[in-house]
Amino acid sequence: QVQLVESGGGLVQVGGSLRLSCAASGRTVKDYAMGWFRQAPGKEREFVAAISWSSGATNYADVVKGRFRISRDNVLNTMYLQMNFLKPEDTAAYYCAADRRTTAVYGRPSPADFGFWGQGTQVIVSS
Repeated sequence: QVQLVESGGGLVQVGGSLRLSCAASGRTVKDYAMGWFRQAPGKEREFVAAISWSSGATNYADVVKGRFRISRDNVLNTMYLQMNFLKPEDTAAYYCAADRRTTAVYGRPSPADFGFWGQGTQVIVSS
């Protein structure tokens, strides 16, 4: 089993930055696909970014490309999401996810592709 704990959410102004963290525990995730999803009130959970822990290959949703950056730290067993140039439409609960199937990183990942989830961290972008 993998336990995931997100942190780093908060209130930020338009154009600002935040860095989310996802600490993994319980077992090593070195062979896992890891991802970030978000869910705004009244909307479905949507893909944001994903990374292959072993290869470092990344995948981004078009709406965050060029503004967000996903990364991981092998020593700390932690994944990050650096969010820059934030917009009001980025306001959502952000969830960290993991799965043993590394193919989950590629294409258009959906929540169904990931079996382990964190509890979420709220991001509010105010104008």
